[in-house]
Amino acid sequence: MHALKLLVLAWSSLLVMAPASAQTYPTHPIRWISPWPPGGSNDIFSRAIAQKFTESMGQTVVVDNKPGAAGTLGTDLAAKAPGDGYTIVMGSSPTHAIAPSMYPQLPYNPERDFIPVTLVAVVPNVLVVHPSLPVKDVKELIAYAKANPGKLNFASAGNGSSQHLSGELFKSLAGVDIVHIPYKGTAPALNDLLAGQVQMSFDNITTLLPHIQSGKLRALGVTPAKRSSALPEVPTIAEAGVPGYEASVWFGVLVPAGTPAPIVAKLHQETMKALDSADLKARMTGFGAEVYGFGPEDFQAFLKRDVEKWTKVVKTAGITAP
Repeated sequence: MHALKLLVLAWSSLLVMAPASAQTYPTHPIRWISPWPPGGSNDIFSRAIAQKFTESMGQTVVVDNKPGAAGTLGTDLAAKAPGDGYTIVMGSSPTHAIAPSMYPQLPYNPERDFIPVTLVAVVPNVLVVHPSLPVKDVKELIAYAKANPGKLNFASAGNGSSQHLSGELFKSLAGVDIVHIPYKGTAPALNDLLAGQVQMSFDNITTLLPHIQSGKLRALGVTPAKRSSALPEVPTIAEAGVPGYEASVWFGVLVPAGTPAPIVAKLHQETMKALDSADLKARMTGFGAEVYGFGPEDFQAFLKRDVEKWTKVVKTAGITAP
């Protein structure tokens, strides 16, 4: 009987401590993993929201760039971290929707190993070419590619990235032979594109917009089903000559499995507060991002649909990881 009373008291203490722990969270710095190099959309959005978290929560939120393997290296680190609210990852289409079908030996399970917190934004990719390429629109690009099979290169942030899959979908639907050149992140891919070492790319509008506006790159089409408010004069790739083409990249806050529900709710609340701030919202929409703010359940449903979509694309195009 004495042992039973002690057991009841122990459980009661745990029940009391759990809410208290969530109420006092956070008590020390938080690690925010951006699984891509500095300079890309994931890094930009991570730092912007992490700064808001730092200001609002009273603890430093440190962005830790862990690039490699199309974002799966840093994502795996997050998957294996304790579910205590002190590790956050900015997931995206490549790490949570594309990777499962691209990498049979993926070391983490996006559904089992993570809890979705908030879908932050969906960002169009843009088909751009270096100005030295003698094409002015998508139809001219397709004609040029068919006249020069295997001679055009397109850069991406890595195998399995949204840029890679956007390019592979274009190849499949347009019936062209262009060569994929994977880089270790957006920044090095962009550097070679601007230098003319590669001729084209399907990169995030966030990254490309300043270079399009300056004339250093020529935009031929945006990847979603509708035009971007940031580039309203640029047609969608579908309307420009490739019917049925549609692709975008999303970004969302996730935490390791096992993170207590009150902490997940707290992080969602803080993310929404950040996204509702006028300066951050203006910055993100200025980059061409469509801000969402889906909560855990809606984000989970969105993620499931995106996994199904990209699994079909990968299989149809016959894409395999190197």
